[in-house]
Amino acid sequence: MPTKTSDGAKKPAAKAAGSKPNALQKPLQPSKELAAIVGSNPLPRGEVVSKMWEYIKKHNLQNPENKREIIADDKLQPIFGKPKVTMFEMNKHLAQHLK
Repeated sequence: MPTKTSDGAKKPAAKAAGSKPNALQKPLQPSKELAAIVGSNPLPRGEVVSKMWEYIKKHNLQNPENKREIIADDKLQPIFGKPKVTMFEMNKHLAQHLK
């Protein structure tokens, strides 16, 4: 039930602990192509992105002239579907490999 603040405006009631996880927290199953990088267990979307960045940095796959650009190696090529993507495009491609 909403409560009123000191100025009379309504504020929403606090969410109960253990409420339904948001979209970033919901574990999703990676495709076999993505599992080659992040593992085959279901993971929240945010953790998938973190593991992707670990992989990208470990294998030095950022374009040195443009750090926003990721150069696909043999494991990333099937996920991205092209040789290079920007860091902003990466999430769009990852979404197609998470169920």
